[in-house]
Amino acid sequence: MTKNDVIESTRLWVSSMVIGLNLCPFARRVFDGEVIRYSVSDARDEETLLRHLDVELKWLLDAPISQVETTLLIHPFVLEDFLDYNDFLDRAEQKIDDLQLNGFVQIASFHPRYQFAGAEPDDLENYTNRSPFPMLHLLREESVTAVADRPDELLEIPRRNIETLTRVGRTKILAMLEQCFRPRNPS
Repeated sequence: MTKNDVIESTRLWVSSMVIGLNLCPFARRVFDGEVIRYSVSDARDEETLLRHLDVELKWLLDAPISQVETTLLIHPFVLEDFLDYNDFLDRAEQKIDDLQLNGFVQIASFHPRYQFAGAEPDDLENYTNRSPFPMLHLLREESVTAVADRPDELLEIPRRNIETLTRVGRTKILAMLEQCFRPRNPS
């Protein structure tokens, strides 16, 4: 699978799952505005991924928000095991501390086998954070703050997402995720 294939699968996941199911009501604006940076890391170990994270954090903050509002750092070759990925999140947060980026950037986590604490592996709620590949979503704090002025809406998202996934059902969700890996027919 090439970097372009990884990006295409991720874009399809964002459009069909995240936006299509309205799992994140704020995703459509950045997707349609083409201000999402899709960065594919070829890292095969955590140290290399940390270096790539360092580069992407700096890149995001150096880029004008009108051109890049958020970054998906996709790493298909490392941290395929969810528990390893989950442990790595502490190191990623430490990188933000080390670079003194608290208040500027936050990380949201997505993984093909994402599992919330206290949830069973097959619980539907896990699919709100299941993606085709392991990835770190780097969000500008100013973008988060811009939507945080609607706290009632923010608090409703997890409950509404679980209702949506329950209504859609596991079979259709799995089929939608599988579609993200099918090559598109050129027209």
